[in-house]
Parts: sequence; structure tokens; C-alpha cells
Amino acid sequence: MTAFLLDTNIISHMMMEADGLAARRAVEVLKAQPDIDLCTSIVVQCELLFGLSKRPNVRLQRAYELHMRSLKVMPLEEADAPVYGQLRHTLESRGTPLGPNNLLIAAQAMRCNATLVSADAAFAQVPGLKLQNWLA
Repeated sequence: MTAFLLDTNIISHMMMEADGLAARRAVEVLKAQPDIDLCTSIVVQCELLFGLSKRPNVRLQRAYELHMRSLKVMPLEEADAPVYGQLRHTLESRGTPLGPNNLLIAAQAMRCNATLVSADAAFAQVPGLKLQNWLA
């Protein structure tokens, strides 16, 4: 199974621009590979809900609900812990640490062998992470 794990900035873009670049790219990917899984992380869901709590907006809340119905939300699992620990050690040893949420998202994508879809350039420093930017 091939999976794309959508990061916060990608889902946010889809929420704000229903016909925007990220949404069009998702449609293209699903047309080309109908058996692909589009998913996200529980960490991403937490970030999105934080943003909606911080700045309530009825239109964005509805867009959030619509998009989340079509995405599988991946819970954190025990198997994410060793990937996280090794990844954090590697990045800190190189002097290129990630924030805690990004580390969890990257570790989860790696454990699932998913391609992380994000416009956050910080993920490019993660060795072995499959990465695409649907906003580029």
C-alpha cells in the first residue's frame, strides 16, 4: 500500500483554497493511483484544531470537517518511538533539530513508509524521509 501523509500546511491550504494547488494535486494523485491512501497524523489533527480554536472561523471549521472525513488519521503507535528516538538523535547530532511535533510527524511517516506531503523545508533535512511538496 502506498500512502501520502499530509502535513498541517497542506491540509490548511486545502481548507483555505478548495480549488488551490494542494487540492488539485491530491485529485491528480488519486486519479493516477486510485488505491493510494491519503492520510494524516493525529499530531497534524491536533495542530489544525489548535489553529481553529485560536482563530474560530465557521467556513474553515466546515472545510476542516469535510477534509478530515476523507482522510485516515494515523494514531501514534508504540512502533513510532524507536524511529523518533533515532531520528531525534541523528538530527541533534548534526545540529539540525526539528521541533517536537515535526519530529513525531516525520517518525510516523517513516514508520508507515509513507511519503510526507509538506511545504515545510525543515523536513528536507530528515535522512530517509520520502517527501513531496504539493505547493511548489
